[in-house]
Amino acid sequence: MENRTVAIAITVVTALCCGCFALMSCVWGIIGITGQPITTTVNGVESMEPMAMPVALLLLCVSFIFILIPVAVGFFTLRKKPAAEAVVASDEPIPPAA
Repeated sequence: MENRTVAIAITVVTALCCGCFALMSCVWGIIGITGQPITTTVNGVESMEPMAMPVALLLLCVSFIFILIPVAVGFFTLRKKPAAEAVVASDEPIPPAA
């Protein structure tokens, strides 16, 4: 990217969007891993059951991925790009192909 301000803005937006989702899924994953009962109400019937362990592990993995996304975006948008090699212009004619 040419403009560093745009790169910083993109990094901040992805950090906010992905960070909020990652934080919430991490919290729910920890609640599920610890076995805390979750109260649900469906059609007026209330039940308290713990979250399934695979769902809790999936939430923790998803939160880890969503934490890595802003880190990767920040790395790729804010890193210094190597200088392009200068092309030497020559006035010599190109030799014919054999």
